[in-house]
Amino acid sequence: MTVDNTTTIELLTRWSELLFKARAVKLDVANISIQTIHPLTLLDDIGRILLQQGASRESQVFAQISEIGSTSPNYGGLGLSKDVQTTEDDVNEISFLISAWLEALNSDDRKKSAQNNTQKVLPKDRPPMNVTEKIFAMHAIDSKGFVRTGDTIRVSLDWIMASEASWAGMEGTYNRLGNPGIFRNDRFWLAGDHVVDPRIKDMPPVKKLIESSERARKVFKMTEYQGMNYTIMHTEFFRERAQPGMLLIGSDSHTCSSGAVGCLAIGLGAADVTMGLITGETWFKVPEVVRIEFVGQPSRGIGGKDVILYVLQQLKRNTVASDRVVEYTGPGLNYLSPDARFAIANMTTELGGVTGIFTPDHITKAFIDGRRVARHKNASSYFRADEGAVYAETHIIDLAKVESFVAKYPNPDDVVPVTDVVGMKLDGCFIGACTTAEEDIILGALVLEQGLKSGLSPPKDGKKRKVVPGSLPILDKMRKSGLAQIYEDAGFEIGVPGCSYCVGISADRAKESEVWLSSQNRNFENRMGQGSIGNLASAATVAASSFHMMVTNPQHFIDLIPPERWELLNGRGSLKGKLSGKEPDWVEPASCHDDSNDSDVTETHITTKQETKGEKVIHGKIQRLGDFVDTDALAPAQFLVSSRTNEAMGAHCLEYTNPEFRSRAKEGFDIVVAGKAFGCGSSREQAVSALLGCGIKCVIAESFAFIYGRNQPSLGLLGFTMDDPAFFEAAVDGAEVSIDLEANQIKVGGTEFSFYLSTMERELVEAGGITPAFKKFGKQLFDMICGSTKDGRRVVEVGGQAAGMQW
Repeated sequence: MTVDNTTTIELLTRWSELLFKARAVKLDVANISIQTIHPLTLLDDIGRILLQQGASRESQVFAQISEIGSTSPNYGGLGLSKDVQTTEDDVNEISFLISAWLEALNSDDRKKSAQNNTQKVLPKDRPPMNVTEKIFAMHAIDSKGFVRTGDTIRVSLDWIMASEASWAGMEGTYNRLGNPGIFRNDRFWLAGDHVVDPRIKDMPPVKKLIESSERARKVFKMTEYQGMNYTIMHTEFFRERAQPGMLLIGSDSHTCSSGAVGCLAIGLGAADVTMGLITGETWFKVPEVVRIEFVGQPSRGIGGKDVILYVLQQLKRNTVASDRVVEYTGPGLNYLSPDARFAIANMTTELGGVTGIFTPDHITKAFIDGRRVARHKNASSYFRADEGAVYAETHIIDLAKVESFVAKYPNPDDVVPVTDVVGMKLDGCFIGACTTAEEDIILGALVLEQGLKSGLSPPKDGKKRKVVPGSLPILDKMRKSGLAQIYEDAGFEIGVPGCSYCVGISADRAKESEVWLSSQNRNFENRMGQGSIGNLASAATVAASSFHMMVTNPQHFIDLIPPERWELLNGRGSLKGKLSGKEPDWVEPASCHDDSNDSDVTETHITTKQETKGEKVIHGKIQRLGDFVDTDALAPAQFLVSSRTNEAMGAHCLEYTNPEFRSRAKEGFDIVVAGKAFGCGSSREQAVSALLGCGIKCVIAESFAFIYGRNQPSLGLLGFTMDDPAFFEAAVDGAEVSIDLEANQIKVGGTEFSFYLSTMERELVEAGGITPAFKKFGKQLFDMICGSTKDGRRVVEVGGQAAGMQW
């Protein structure tokens, strides 16, 4: 598109109208010389005039879009140059960005977020709090400045996250709610990574996912959208957007990755996340917090992946972390880079935690301050735990004891030293997935480089070696630094950013009976592909093992890497050189609550029994299941995209692990009784949909994984926990059972047992889930189910178990 005087006038008119319509700001066009100029120059001129007019925020929008326009697509820009003519598509894209970013100013003006509701001084007589509690307190609506474990609170949100796969379901929910709009168009991070891949982009199911995401971008005027295969959902969000003190939710179990920078990042089911996207709010029952204190110094080449595998080995999954937030702290943090913390926070979900969060420190601050864009660093709030803060448990992890490990199929906590499995033959080696940070990719390449220099070369054995960087910025660095060439020389195929083999539902799938070593985060049955066998290790271990396609200790190659080369190539998420060691400016959550009318009571808990509108007594027969039934088994990944109804998903429930489950459910064995951590693993809410589609009426377990347990009432499935051993002795497979929802009594084998179901859970189950509840209450949903403020007193309903995500 040639921009002449006429075109310049047209663009100036078009963009002036967008400005006036969105912000009621009239541009003084008389001060702009109309001549043949490039659109980027016109953006600069408009920004300059707006600044002169005193419209500084609007001026920043135009300057920002000019910068986006000239930035490489590898870094989220349009790749335009003032020396090259623009196309009509380029101009339309610029116009869209202007519209979107001006709307972002409107979003900011009407925000409800409590971000920066802080103060410098620790209030007198305030109970001591840990980092988790402080973030919850800052975001609590009508905050008192503190929270306590067990409080059910309504909170404002800073960000919403989704993948193209989870958004497909969220869009359906959003449409059924009548397209109510979203709370902020500049705080929705939607990344195409799970299923999309250039090799299969023309397949009808994949095209639908892409179209759904593109539609969201246009309808919501999303400012942060980067399209398909720009980044794995968590990678660039952690690197360039998440900030200390923020509270965010995402429809993916590894949303917790961003806890690496000291924010509270929690994965929930798609329905819950959709409500957060619409209202900017959600609810939580403040969980217990377990502290893991790192001490000691790790050996050279030991990164975050081996550290979290050691934690899993020592503490085991779904034990001390179950239904709790894990706070990482201690002097050992001085040796853990932001990328190492990312890997550890990421796999806190494998540990069984609600989320993982690192106490932010000088390393965090240097990482955040290194960002180019001001808006992604100037909304940070740095919290640290008070002396005397309460933790459910504290565990010491000595980093000096960490070595290269392998987690053996099919359990991420079946962790052994790599020396125990040296020589295990492999069919495939994969370096990638969200847990594999930039520094891991770099170290993997340096290990390969030393192997090649030692005379090793990959045999032409037809076996698969693949590396998938977490984002285009990382891939760009790999190519410019020569690291990509090293991978290719070592026989690795380089893929586009995405989940790849880690989910095993896109173009990359391991075959039945193939044995793989992978730097991903999960090695459940069928995770990498139906019938495949996945073992977990660090990128360095995978790289070393790729030469002979058998498990190999990487330490010899690590020892050969010249320190100066390692330092030169390290990414910005690594520890480079000497940091100042200067700690951040610590803050405390401030109260926005008026205590004048509180008298002696600040909270009233309502426990009145609600009238049961549905079936009052449920009859059925028991199907017994064991411990750790994961969502990958309940809703196999291969059928997530194609199954659009509960019944379609239910047709595959437990297909690979309990093939008789579905037929027995149809025969009336429709009450599930299970053990510990039912619904662990991925966040996919289709696990609940599958049970509903099978005809399951109720799930009773010793405990639920956090996201799954919360998904049950959100989708209208009755479920509760029991801790009486006598119940589980009586509840044998095939036993008849009756559940009285009015009396909260369950009868099995002639014996009655009591159970607890909160008002909130009961409300949601009776309504058929959170979607019908929204249709009833609208955007006042959380006012109704979380309570409201009356006469200066906070009236809240007793929260249910914020009990266990999409992937």
